[in-house]
Amino acid sequence: MTKIEEMLEIIYTLPNTFIPLFVAMDAPAGLAIFISMTEGLTEDRVKKIVSESILTAFFVSMSFLALGEFVFNILGISENDFRIAGGILLLTFAILDLVGDTERRKPAGKFGIVPIGVPLIAGPAVLTTITLLVDNYGVYSTGTSLLLNLFIVWVLFRKAEVIVRFFGKGGISVLSKIMLLLLSAIAIMLIRTGIQGIAQGS
Repeated sequence: MTKIEEMLEIIYTLPNTFIPLFVAMDAPAGLAIFISMTEGLTEDRVKKIVSESILTAFFVSMSFLALGEFVFNILGISENDFRIAGGILLLTFAILDLVGDTERRKPAGKFGIVPIGVPLIAGPAVLTTITLLVDNYGVYSTGTSLLLNLFIVWVLFRKAEVIVRFFGKGGISVLSKIMLLLLSAIAIMLIRTGIQGIAQGS
């Protein structure tokens, strides 16, 4: 495959990798939590927290992107096994967030790396989704979508006050719930395809 063909393949599969990661990362929910954590801090402090969180999420996600398949081979986990387990994890994550109280996750002290970088941005849902997407669409397409999503989160966090003034906290909350509903649907699809794959294999 030539370089041009590889680039065209990445562009063609980009929606298939970008959308699940966007839903799993749940930028609206992350924005709402970020605003509550950084309220009252200076602009320079907020910028530093944004940089720390994005860099942390980047390194953790890229490590999982590179080593996920290797870990699977060592543990003897199949693609269908991980689809089912990942689907259950994503579904649990979405349900807990839908019925839970976001304010309970508000921490104290230094929080640019933990919990904003991990697990708020690069949490279990994102890491599970990355591994599944790499298996189906390859490293380049998944990595490109990951970088695009991290860039979106960076922009949202840097422009947090402007966005909240435009949408209001209620609007941000509604967007977050919609993302979580989509995440639930993706989780059900993963469980279904995993079960189908095992059934066809047997």
